[in-house]
Amino acid sequence: VPDTETKIKTKADGSGIETEGIKYIVGPYDEFAIEEALKTKEKNAGSEVTVLSLGPARCVEAIRTALAMGCDKAIHIDDEGTNPDSYVVAKSLAKLIQDKGFEIVFTGKQAIDQDNSQVTQQVAEFLGWPQVMILEKLEIAGGKATATRRISGGAKEVYEVPLPAVFGCEKGLNTPRYASLPGIMKAKTKPVEALKLSAVKGDAQAKVVLSNFRLPPEKAPGKMIQGDAAAQAKELVRLLREEAKAI
Repeated sequence: VPDTETKIKTKADGSGIETEGIKYIVGPYDEFAIEEALKTKEKNAGSEVTVLSLGPARCVEAIRTALAMGCDKAIHIDDEGTNPDSYVVAKSLAKLIQDKGFEIVFTGKQAIDQDNSQVTQQVAEFLGWPQVMILEKLEIAGGKATATRRISGGAKEVYEVPLPAVFGCEKGLNTPRYASLPGIMKAKTKPVEALKLSAVKGDAQAKVVLSNFRLPPEKAPGKMIQGDAAAQAKELVRLLREEAKAI
């Protein structure tokens, strides 16, 4: 996803954002997913963590970051410039997960660029696996997972689900580790399997097409009200009534 400090500019034709010069990073929620996968690996001897990413070539940089954190291998599915919707992404990832025989899937609860929060749930549906979103705590034992998720009002729900399962990770689940210098060096030699979307998606076709992309209008500059408290109050009421049309 684009770095959160990036200043976004839209394309002239409204088809998306200008990507040139943008720094891309691992999504913050994806970092929680990576950390939880690594913690799970450390508790289960002989297991491996594989990173999956579907998108343009620039995704490889984020993949290397995940490998530097401690993941063992990675798979990059090149979207071939098609900008697929969440349905195609989820269908393709689910097929690959099934083909590779993975047992647990960790994802970020959502990407921070489009905030759709759709892929994780669809992946679980296509796989026929249980899924728990907004994960805040996870315990695995005896082929089952006890998962705690946060809901509105600060309340929590606790689920027990059989494995394999899909988990959408939330802030507070863990503290993602930093990539060490040795980890960064090792990441350069770890395998990244390269696939094409056309070879993975099967007959999946987009259900949603982005018709227009635009930024919200710029906010009007603020106004400083001068004078004593009484004068300021009078002027504020006038502005709210005559300009803001709020009263």
